[in-house]
Amino acid sequence: MNVDEIKQEFLDIFYDNVERDGAEALLEYLEKTDFFTAPASGRRHSNFEGGLCLHSINVWKRFVKLLQNEYGDNWTDTISAESVAIIALLHDICKVNTYTVEMRNVKVDGEWVQKPYYKYFDTLPYGHGEKSVYMISGFMRLTREEAMAINWHMGAFDARCTSNMSIMQNVFYKFPVAFLFHIADYMATYLDEKIVE
Repeated sequence: MNVDEIKQEFLDIFYDNVERDGAEALLEYLEKTDFFTAPASGRRHSNFEGGLCLHSINVWKRFVKLLQNEYGDNWTDTISAESVAIIALLHDICKVNTYTVEMRNVKVDGEWVQKPYYKYFDTLPYGHGEKSVYMISGFMRLTREEAMAINWHMGAFDARCTSNMSIMQNVFYKFPVAFLFHIADYMATYLDEKIVE
């Protein structure tokens, strides 16, 4: 898929599911950022142009499957399709405008050559999941469950867990959908996505 196809799939999922006040303004904001062209990471999963948007789509697909497996065909009795789309498609908007392309020297077949790479620089160092919640909340109101799922999607890999895991554990016990979303994020990252060398 090319960047335009990835963007269109994202928009199709978003428009099919999200009708919340402020959603259109949020999409207008994303259009002004590099969301649709940014990588999902600098050196790891989906580290290529359009990778962030593709990762969001992959996570949405995994999340829907996990909800179907856990709650059956009536999974929308547990969480709305709108909430699922908001959580999955927007969980990593904290990464917009944080990657720049720079050059580095790399040895290839015994010769030094310059290769491009993504360098991460965050001009709004507000955290990760909590930053996404903060950014989304500037446009539309999140439910508590949506905010918890986005905020804690990194699970035990969240830097806040290094000194105290009990907060995250309490969230996952109180909001099982947040736990399923964490799993969906990691399944997409490690099972569906590639690293470009």
